[in-house]
Amino acid sequence: MKRKLLSLAALLLTVGAAAQNLHSGYFTDGYTYRHEMNPAFGADGNGYVAIPALGNINVRTQGNFGLGDVMFDNPSYPATSDSKKTTFMNSQIPVSEALSGFNKGENRILGDVKLALLSVGFRGMGGFNTIDVNVRGSLAFSLPYELFEFAKNAGNGVYDIGNISEQAMAFTEIALGHSHKIDDQWRVGGKVKAYLGVMRMKMEMEDMKAGRGETGSWTMSGSTTMEVQAKGFSYDTDDKDYVDGYTYKSPGISGFGLGLDIGAEYRITPDLAVSAALLDLGFISWSKNKTARNKGSFEFNGFHNATAENDDGLLIDDEWESYRDQLEDFVHLTPDAEEGSSVSSGVGTTVNVGVEYTLPMYRALKFGLLGTSRLQSKYGWTEARLSANYAPLSWLDGGVNFAVGTFGTSMGWLLNIHPVGFNFFVGMDHIIGHTYKYCIPTSSNANVALGFNVTW
Repeated sequence: MKRKLLSLAALLLTVGAAAQNLHSGYFTDGYTYRHEMNPAFGADGNGYVAIPALGNINVRTQGNFGLGDVMFDNPSYPATSDSKKTTFMNSQIPVSEALSGFNKGENRILGDVKLALLSVGFRGMGGFNTIDVNVRGSLAFSLPYELFEFAKNAGNGVYDIGNISEQAMAFTEIALGHSHKIDDQWRVGGKVKAYLGVMRMKMEMEDMKAGRGETGSWTMSGSTTMEVQAKGFSYDTDDKDYVDGYTYKSPGISGFGLGLDIGAEYRITPDLAVSAALLDLGFISWSKNKTARNKGSFEFNGFHNATAENDDGLLIDDEWESYRDQLEDFVHLTPDAEEGSSVSSGVGTTVNVGVEYTLPMYRALKFGLLGTSRLQSKYGWTEARLSANYAPLSWLDGGVNFAVGTFGTSMGWLLNIHPVGFNFFVGMDHIIGHTYKYCIPTSSNANVALGFNVTW
């Protein structure tokens, strides 16, 4: 199987690596997967078994720029072009308008996927126990404003582009959890996890600068290193030994690791409780390390507008391929002759802290405030989410919530249906706003989660 190198990250995300949970369900008692956000939850829960691959599906993206900042209405349509959309690179889009959607600092997008292959919860050993096998995937990249400025408005000066980074990984998680109620006030819980790494990619471009040479091409300088740990992976090169794609055959296990979740809940009064959890405190040790790097300065012909759109509103494949070719020329890597030593990485530790208040005069309604922080270097983020949760029937509950954080504001919701023998839930932490055709969001902040489970 052969693909362009810069589509590797998309592959990593689709195969499934640090995943998110549905924070809209943190204070919903009947939500089956509360234990994913705090392993102390579930001590009073009923037993369940997930329908394979359908029990818990969670897909999330978040960031401070999105497709809507890159795509514009085509000024040439319909007079001289059949394409309704074009990119910010189009020469007819003024520079100030084209760059208005990008953050003047770092422009980041993070994506997470989680799929439950197996999940079982049952009473025993004086508490509530869980067994989970999840496929997880993550993708994150950070691009400086100066990169977009250089791409759109390259003149004859010197551009200090700065640092560019990207990372992604895919792994399988096997988790054993136990939640225990100590007394009427305290309950605690924990999970031990084993991680089976499938693939990891990390690229760092540091101190990138561009200056116009005598031939009209750009002379690029800076330090770039790309590491890929994946069984069956190899770089493809052109006749000058530069990376221009990759081959990925017979994927398998490329890393092993261990992790831990710990959590607790303390009920101050029957109506007021506080809780906290530390998730994914662990690491994966990766082998099969293939490294590529640039060697000194090199010439680059610059970025050129090449993107159009067909009548269905999707990018035409061969024109988007031209952009990917330009990006590979910009990265300009040469693979190392020998396989590198093993490396270790975290999986994205998350901290949750919650406060819950139940209305004493109407206990079907309660309010919660959840603070979440992802501790992941330059890809970390923080969010505060205020929720109202309602349980009008013993088998029906859910809620709505409002969040503010690193990537702006958002609205979320959850509908949880759990009569005897069955559970279905669907919800969003980030309601999907405006979309292109086929529900492609224009914003990078979007989330959907759903699941089907058998209960008893």
